[in-house]
Amino acid sequence: MWEFSLNVRSDRERIVQFFIENISKSCLYMNGIVTSHEENGYTSILMAVEESFCGEAQRVIERLVTQIICTDFKYAFLEKNLKIPMHDKIGMTAFKKALLNFDRETDKFLVLKNLEIGHSLFLDSFYEFRLGALKAKWTELVSLANENRVYLISNDAFLDLLKFLIDNIEICEEEVSVVENEDGFKILLEDEGDTTYNNVTFNEEGLVSSIIDLAPQKINLYCTSNNKAVDLLGKIFDERVSIHSDKTLMKKF
Repeated sequence: MWEFSLNVRSDRERIVQFFIENISKSCLYMNGIVTSHEENGYTSILMAVEESFCGEAQRVIERLVTQIICTDFKYAFLEKNLKIPMHDKIGMTAFKKALLNFDRETDKFLVLKNLEIGHSLFLDSFYEFRLGALKAKWTELVSLANENRVYLISNDAFLDLLKFLIDNIEICEEEVSVVENEDGFKILLEDEGDTTYNNVTFNEEGLVSSIIDLAPQKINLYCTSNNKAVDLLGKIFDERVSIHSDKTLMKKF
């Protein structure tokens, strides 16, 4: 059997849960097992698979670790270091999400360049001592925003910068549709019908956050009312947004 352990600070509950859930799914078809235990403030997530699945397991671990660093760790970095004028909650969520996704392929490259999957990995130590170039890149991005904080007091300037960031995020989905119902908003992925999104109802903040994550080439809006989320999406995605009055799609939800 090939064995691996990921060691994470126990107070990083979301990361622990995310890794356990996803590695457990992968282990199902690799005839593997997953367990965890907590000791001295750290949670050790242990997995074992048959030797024939070693390479595949390493690739899954690489993908999950990279995603954790480029989302959870980067978001915490932004929260700690970003010092710009406060705008409304939806606008600030969009701005942080745009920074989070900005140049993400380079972020992933820098993580993978320094990531070696042996039999154990201490996640916090890997981040602190092996990813200096990545943190320097994030520092430069945050510093640029902070240095222009006086300029960003203006709503128009803030939206201009947000639109610039959005325009420079790599496209992930060709087309998505946003449908408003009495409970909130649903997102339909046109190409794949991904149930991860189709079965979830989003509030305004969650809608904006998810659309920026998806970075679609085209957004169809089937919305019955004007609100901050729809208005903001129209401004920052600009020509990529199409507004539809046809209620046929709404009835499907």
